[in-house]
Parts: sequence; structure tokens; C-alpha cells
Amino acid sequence: MTDLSYISPLSAASMPGLKKRYKTERFFRMTGLAAIVASLGFLAFLMLSISIQGMGAFFKTEIRFEVEQTWIEDAAGDSYSLLRNIMGNSDPTVIGRTAKREYRRLVGADAEEKLRNEIIGQEIATDGPVVIWLPASDDVDVAVKDGLGTTASGVDTGQLSQRQVDWIMGLTAGNRIRTDFNMGFLLNGDSRDAERAGVGGALLGSLFTLIICFVLSFFVGVMAAVYLEEFAPKNKATLFLEVNINNLASVPSIIFGLLGLAIFLNGFGLPRSSSLVGGMVLALMTLPTIIIASRVSLRSIPPSIREAALGLGATRVQTVFHHVVPLALPGMLTGAILGMARALGETAPLLMIGMVAFIADPPSSFTDPATAMPVQIFLWSDSPERAFTEKTAGAIMVLIVFLILMNLAAVLLRKKFEKKW
Repeated sequence: MTDLSYISPLSAASMPGLKKRYKTERFFRMTGLAAIVASLGFLAFLMLSISIQGMGAFFKTEIRFEVEQTWIEDAAGDSYSLLRNIMGNSDPTVIGRTAKREYRRLVGADAEEKLRNEIIGQEIATDGPVVIWLPASDDVDVAVKDGLGTTASGVDTGQLSQRQVDWIMGLTAGNRIRTDFNMGFLLNGDSRDAERAGVGGALLGSLFTLIICFVLSFFVGVMAAVYLEEFAPKNKATLFLEVNINNLASVPSIIFGLLGLAIFLNGFGLPRSSSLVGGMVLALMTLPTIIIASRVSLRSIPPSIREAALGLGATRVQTVFHHVVPLALPGMLTGAILGMARALGETAPLLMIGMVAFIADPPSSFTDPATAMPVQIFLWSDSPERAFTEKTAGAIMVLIVFLILMNLAAVLLRKKFEKKW
């Protein structure tokens, strides 16, 4: 039979402090779990808040008009005259200059561009009226997304007059207002008119800047890491260099912006506000991170790889570049991509080199004036128009998706080339 009077040497009865230690351990676990839950909660709240505010930027409101053939002939190829004819004659109840001016403000500044693309100079297949959906102005767009049309009570109509509100209610009742996907938000450059503004120029500028940053920082960083880890003598000078590289990784990014301003712009006279200078400044900032990540990756290679290569007669350079570096490359690439992700979100160094300027046209080369996504978000967040609020949140969503894709690429690269020893 089992002796129930036996007391285990690990039981709380035999060790007076064991119960307190178990309690402390449970408290530590609960505190850690609570910290994780709180972090996820804050992150979910942030993402939900940004998504609610920014989802509207990916959609635009359009108003349907029927364009008579006589209006097109009278315009004689002038989109401005055609738009005046449309807005002046579409609704016979709109009488008087003031009313027509308010009615004209229902459509956005890009309505003329749409008329040029779809009617002016185009072959019209029908002899009757031509149906066209013109983009609404930013005030109408925001009000309709807030619910104006189905109800007018409780909706912030902004600068819209009561007469404009009544027209929108009538257009909605006549099924002449719709909401469509806004491709222009992803393709257009910046604009003073909220309905025209898009993140296309900033995305292209960020891409050009990251290409320059990657080309410079990756190859210089990897070569520096290979030299320090494999060839550099272990003396005080090398130790001094390593300590300073580690310290540079924690230097505030605006310091690198000041350095780029002094060297690249004032010293070398390189073009201001260009992706070339932006990429060089971000390369300076990313370089310490890549060096550190590359050295860690080189250290993870087992010494037996080096010993086997040297034992078979390979030189030290052949051992490093034929065997060690290829095996360490996945870790180096992962560190480089994570460094690029950090560079993509930086604003302060780009402000110092003039990439905060208003750039309407997307850049076509590395030396053209350009802006970047964080700077574009910064500029829009300071705009007083209501429509720029949702565009700011929409641009943040695009930037987050860009960052997630870059981090996903880093994970996939590591999984694909990772070797277990």
C-alpha cells in the first residue's frame, strides 16, 4: 500500500519558501501576459482607428450628368466651356449667377480632366446625350461618405450651403450619385486640391530613395562587416571602431540629416530634394544596422566550415567569399531589409535635405525633385481641409502595407535560405 504519510522533499510542506516562489512566478507570468494583451489592444485600436478614418480615401464620389451634343459642339474642344455648359444647363431650377456658381462647386477640380479624357476629341458613338460621371468636390465627397443623401440630420456638411445640401439630396434620390474606387489616390502626385491629391508621387520617390539606400548601404555594410569579422586584427583600433559603429546605430536620425545637408548639399552641391541625396542620407543612417546584423550573421556560421575549407587548401579569401559569406547571406539580407523598413518610415533626415517641398509631379529619375511617404503624410496632416484628414489616414495605411510587405519579404528570405547546423 502507498504510504500517505510520506512528504515529498519538493512539496510546500517540506520547503517553507516554495509557496511564495510559486506565487511570484504566477504573478510574473500574469504580468507578462497582461503586457502582451495591452500591447495588442493598443495596436488593434490604432489600426482600427486609422482604417476607419482612411478607408474613405480609397473611394471617391461621382455625380452623373447627361451631356447634350449641342453643348459639345458649342464648347469647340474647350473642356472649361463644356463644363460651364454642363453645370449651367443640367438643372433648369438653378437660376441666377450665385446659384449657378454654387452648383458648379458640386464637382471637383479634376472634372475638366475627365471631360478631356472621355469627351473632348473622342468619337461619340451615340447621337443622343452622353452620360458621364464627374468627380464630386472634396466637400461633397466627405459629406456623402458621412451619410449625406440618405439623411441630412447629424451630418457635418462643412462649407456646403443649405442649397447645395438640397441639391445633393435630390441627386441622391435620382440615383445620380455613386461611390467608386479611387485609383487616382494611388497614382496621382500631390495637389492643393484634395480630390486630385494622391500618393503615387510619394510612393515613387520612396522607391527611388530606397533603391539608392540599399545599393550603397548593403554593399558597403557587408564589406565592412566581413573585414571587421574575418580579417581585421584584434587590437585597440579595431575595438574603438566597433564601439563607434555600435554607438552610431543609436544616434538620432536628424543628426544624419544634418550631416547630409553639410556634406552632400553644401559640400558637393548635389541636387536638393532629390531621391539621390535622400537615399545617401538614409544609407548613412542604415549602415551601422547592416554592419551589426551582418557581423552577427557571420558569427553564426560554424567554425567547422572555415576549418574544412582551409584544410582542403583554400585561401582565407576563398574560404570567406566562397563558403562563409554565401551561408551568412540570408541573415545579411534580413538585416538589410529591416534597415530599409526603418529608413522608409524616417521623416526627420529627409526634412533637413529639403524633401518637404511641395512636389506635384512624380519623379522620373533619381535627381528629380521628389518627396517620400512619411513626408507626404506630414504635409497632409497639416492641411486644414477636411478631405486631407482621410487622405492622411489612407496614406498611413499604404505606408503600413508597404512596411508589412518588406518585413514579410525578410521573413520569407530567412525561411528559404536558412540552414540549421
